[in-house]
Amino acid sequence: MPTIAYAVQSPASALAPILFNRAAMGESDVSIDILYCGVCHTDLHAARGDWPDVRYPLVPGHEIVGRVNAVGRSVSRFKVGDIVGVGFMIGSCKRCAPCHVGAEQYCERGFTKTFGGNVLGGGENTYGGYATDIVVDQSFVLAVRHDHTQLAAAAPLLCAGITVWSPLRHWNIGYGNSVGVIGIGGVGHMGVKLAAALGARVVAFTTSEAKRNDALALGAHEVVVSQQPEEMAGQANSLDLILDTVAAPHDLNQYLQLLRRDGTLVLLGLSPQPHPSPAVPLLAIKRAAIAGSAIGSIAETQDMLNFCAEKRIVATTETIHMQDVEAAFDRMLRGDVKYRFVIDMASLKNGVVP
Repeated sequence: MPTIAYAVQSPASALAPILFNRAAMGESDVSIDILYCGVCHTDLHAARGDWPDVRYPLVPGHEIVGRVNAVGRSVSRFKVGDIVGVGFMIGSCKRCAPCHVGAEQYCERGFTKTFGGNVLGGGENTYGGYATDIVVDQSFVLAVRHDHTQLAAAAPLLCAGITVWSPLRHWNIGYGNSVGVIGIGGVGHMGVKLAAALGARVVAFTTSEAKRNDALALGAHEVVVSQQPEEMAGQANSLDLILDTVAAPHDLNQYLQLLRRDGTLVLLGLSPQPHPSPAVPLLAIKRAAIAGSAIGSIAETQDMLNFCAEKRIVATTETIHMQDVEAAFDRMLRGDVKYRFVIDMASLKNGVVP
């Protein structure tokens, strides 16, 4: 049966319904009926051609929660009826050094993106989660153990959640640590929730006074309006880790001053333009570091999902119909969402198809 999806044919076109046939199931594949799919800024950037090497037609979507409808003969990890998730990658070479140690997101040959094919631009194009169904190798499918009432809000954990979880775990954040989160959006709000749940003191940084109460409600212990010099100065030398989720150029120096000795500023937002060059003395005088981090491994993602299910942690979301996704894109550009749109795929199955 053909897959129903929403796709863009070029950067200038709007998302519109299409029909296509998924690849035939292999022995290790899992076929999934998609229930919910989060709407990430990556979807918007790709659809609008903001990044190089975008491949069209493009079916976005990589924060997927669904129900297994069939499994290949060699599948042992899942069965029909299981609730599962799929994130930003659906394959890797499985042969390079990162893959051998369970760090598939750093595959030296380029992992296969859930939409748009291989991350390095080669291989066959792939079509993402703005669709009725998807077929994925069991090695890249995650078990989702949240209550059924939380499944829509669990979908953004597959990208927004793991993007912050991976650095939090890599830098061993827990009780006694202090974590800053720059930007209280789709990714940043999960940084606040997860860092707080791990026991850290959390300081949220925002340019908007209007977000102060919202950040406190998310679990931040303190909120700093970054345009207020006295508030920034009050956090000097206080943070072990800063998660920078802002995807636009900005001054990193003001945040480097807030790190403790051996602290790290982790860049998570993919800015299309470079940041102003940081001052090297600010790094040298306290052995501070600027680092990057890309999503997370399959093992890290499963650990994060298990942790969130146990703690009943989900994203703060607004559920929309598939037919309203272009309006959702426009609202995202204006910052008019708290904090993630999630598409109810029943609206696609029940809507008008070509």
